[in-house]
Amino acid sequence: MLDIRFIRENTDAVRTSLINRNSKVDLDSLIKIDDSRRSVLNELEGLRAQRNKANDQISVLLKEKKDAKDMIVSMKEVSARISGLEAELKILDADVDKFLLNIPNVVHASVPVGDLTKNVIVRSWGEPKKLDFKPATHIDIAQNLDIIDFNRATKITGSNFILFKGMGARLERALINFMLDLHTSKHGYTEVFPPFLVNRASMIGTGQLPKMEEDMYKLKDDDLYLIPTAEVPVTNIFRDEMLDEEQLPIYYTAYTACFRREAGSYGKDTKGLIRVHEFDKVEMVKFVRPESSYEELEKLVNDAEEVLQLLGIAYRVVVLSTQDISFAASKCYDLEAYASGIDKWLEVSSCSNFESFQARRANIRFKRKDGKKPEFVHTLNGSGIALARTVVAILENYQQADGSVIIPDVLRPYFNGKERISK
Repeated sequence: MLDIRFIRENTDAVRTSLINRNSKVDLDSLIKIDDSRRSVLNELEGLRAQRNKANDQISVLLKEKKDAKDMIVSMKEVSARISGLEAELKILDADVDKFLLNIPNVVHASVPVGDLTKNVIVRSWGEPKKLDFKPATHIDIAQNLDIIDFNRATKITGSNFILFKGMGARLERALINFMLDLHTSKHGYTEVFPPFLVNRASMIGTGQLPKMEEDMYKLKDDDLYLIPTAEVPVTNIFRDEMLDEEQLPIYYTAYTACFRREAGSYGKDTKGLIRVHEFDKVEMVKFVRPESSYEELEKLVNDAEEVLQLLGIAYRVVVLSTQDISFAASKCYDLEAYASGIDKWLEVSSCSNFESFQARRANIRFKRKDGKKPEFVHTLNGSGIALARTVVAILENYQQADGSVIIPDVLRPYFNGKERISK
């Protein structure tokens, strides 16, 4: 969330960011409401000061046994006006907060302006796998090897859900454990295992609500949501808390299932594992000092890249444009892995710097050693990395002419040394 004072002091910059995002937020209406709020607050503070002064005078008159009747009557009128203004201020405060919750973050100056066609590939690693036979898609590979049962998953739950089985389930578990082991043993993250259900305050804190409520799975009888990403519970670990500067930076990594309704996306990539409503993901979350957050973003991207490098999957790093970046992010890189069977680049990781946007919503602050006024931390998160599209890339890039799939070297310890998945 942006600070209303920041918006007033940087109106042109905020307006430019909204235009570049193609956002329809009416900034002028917000300023008008806040003008009314400030006017009411100014009058209210003046009347409160007047009442406090009068109360002191009345107290003196009563002690001296002098007539204070007229002043008491006058203050009753002032008190009534104060009560009315307080009620009006409460409404205006709520209106301003509602507006602020729907204003996206200001994009960083380095973010390319425009729609997704303006996304920029900043680097790539590896060569897209070229097979010497006609490649099969992950759907055909999985069904031939009997490691994913799409039809029974649909029977159990509905379309766009997954039932891994046998070596497919083993592959999913191996990937999760491999990533957690890498991030905790080499990259310096502390593993956490958070709840998969969160309350409304947590969803507001990271920016999923109110903007993206239609994409979320909500419980009918409780005000709880299935998480769309581990970013939500992990970032909210420190909601409404004050950290010490010495604690920063804090790095957490977590495995969770992720649940997304994908409202409005029906008809797009609905077969197989490309777009599913439930998927597994290992997430990385950082809480850092403001002055180091963009350096930390680059490190975060590198940590996600190493996963793909060790898996031997060609990928490219893309900086997202102003109209493709998420609501809460100031800057975001996507990692896109190549899948030979469908001949596509698939997004498997998004790494974002939210600056103080989430921390302000979730009230996560820190105190510097010099004792200055507390500041909001900067939060970052990145997929480290997401499944099931990584499974797509592995199955399609490591497929063999006989229908088997070679297991990447780094995953073999999780398969007791087994080298391939075959019938």
